[in-house]
Amino acid sequence: MRISLNWLKEYLPGIELDPIESLSEKLIDAGFDIESIENESEIFNGFVVGEVLTKEKHPNADKLSVCTVDSGSGILNIVCGAPNVDKGQKVCVAMIGAIIPNGGFEIKKSKIRGEMSEGMICSESELNLSENHDGIMVLKSETNIGTPFAEYSGLNDIVLEIGLTPNRGDLLSHFGVAREVAGIYGSKPKLPETKLDESGSKTNEHIDINIESREYCKRFTGRVISNVNIAESPGWLKKRLISVGLRPRNNIVDITNFVMLETGQPLHAFDYDKIRGKRIIVKTAKDGDKFVTLDSKERNLSSESLMVCDAEGYSAIAGVMGGELSEITDTTRNVFLESAYFDPVNIRKNSKRLGLITDASHRFERGVDIDMVKFASLRAASLMQEIAGGEISNELLDVYPAPFETSEVEMRLGKANNLLGLDLSKETVVNLLGRIGIEHTGNNSESLIFKIPESRRNDIQREPDLIEEVARLYGYSRIESKYDFRTSLIKSRNHESEKLLSIKSLITDHLVG
Repeated sequence: MRISLNWLKEYLPGIELDPIESLSEKLIDAGFDIESIENESEIFNGFVVGEVLTKEKHPNADKLSVCTVDSGSGILNIVCGAPNVDKGQKVCVAMIGAIIPNGGFEIKKSKIRGEMSEGMICSESELNLSENHDGIMVLKSETNIGTPFAEYSGLNDIVLEIGLTPNRGDLLSHFGVAREVAGIYGSKPKLPETKLDESGSKTNEHIDINIESREYCKRFTGRVISNVNIAESPGWLKKRLISVGLRPRNNIVDITNFVMLETGQPLHAFDYDKIRGKRIIVKTAKDGDKFVTLDSKERNLSSESLMVCDAEGYSAIAGVMGGELSEITDTTRNVFLESAYFDPVNIRKNSKRLGLITDASHRFERGVDIDMVKFASLRAASLMQEIAGGEISNELLDVYPAPFETSEVEMRLGKANNLLGLDLSKETVVNLLGRIGIEHTGNNSESLIFKIPESRRNDIQREPDLIEEVARLYGYSRIESKYDFRTSLIKSRNHESEKLLSIKSLITDHLVG
């Protein structure tokens, strides 16, 4: 999971984070696997703002131009194949030695069709900023020549690559990681405020939702956002997605991806006008049925494939991928927004059988927070209204037939201290667990009773799970070993076999410890 430090800070008001080296050490001590730390600005070393001084037709190629470009440190001769390059433009220039992000090749001084080229004028696609490769990226005219491109674009973030075990699906979001970081600092994270300006018509007047496969779909919510304007996302939204490796597409799809990366809750946006009969039915498919997904591939379904359907057929593979029929396009004007909870086991089996692993299935199969389903929908609808100008239907349609019962786990304080080799007080344990939302709700004759937040329902189910959380939050590095491992390795003819067995036993005991 890629985590943007700038993005993470938005959910940690009032917390002054340590420098990245110290912060990563604290995360590692709390059980995180930090696979890499990437300084975003280093990706754009050798990329600067330049100005095209002249543009001439290439003498030996109809579709190429020969340009002179002021890079701020000299005048460069650059051969360019973009149709939109022109004199007077401010552009992003890759200098000699720069590594192009999309492709990883190094810019070298070379001849192109007989003309010397001393750099490259870049498109958004070549910089991994979007899928737009129709022409070069034209920058703001008032930008100073020679300005480092990372400074111009604000791409100066630090990104952590966190390796996650399958039980920690709660960390597949920036807010989930923020919850842990806040716990380390003894504070609480904060979700952004969500404001909606709902229209007069109720959601149930626009759409009907029916869950037939209740064992596989525990909760399904929907809302209609009308009269949206499909367009390019604003800079701040594109920057957030780019920082963690996603390419922006359009404002509606980008918002669903942003909220998923923010909250951990996958969302799906349908073209409302393509939902036949204005009905949503969640049910399993029939063996042998076919379905064309968003990637234009035909999928073979089974009786265990959970599907989101309309009145006439399939619209999406639930929790995995949408279909071509109802995808968001440039002509979409009305959106149906889905936010749901699907059974982790069913999603994992279906995703594996189809050979289709997506960002959504990756999260659903690890178990999402059922309490986050509603907030994520409201957050996305609010952003769609703000960014795409949509009108939001009144009242979220929330089908939740069998609400989850509160999950509680008991823990014996003496057992915890015995396993950890510590002498922690009740107050210390309650405080440590409370930092990450595990609430102490009472006691019985032997144990402390804790309420487990929905974000950790699939992970914390037994006493050892709670004890592990105490150790992690206390800090593994603070738990000292009390064992002294020593043995003599002097050979003895008479007792050699016994000695070897004794050594083996000691080593085994030590490693088990």
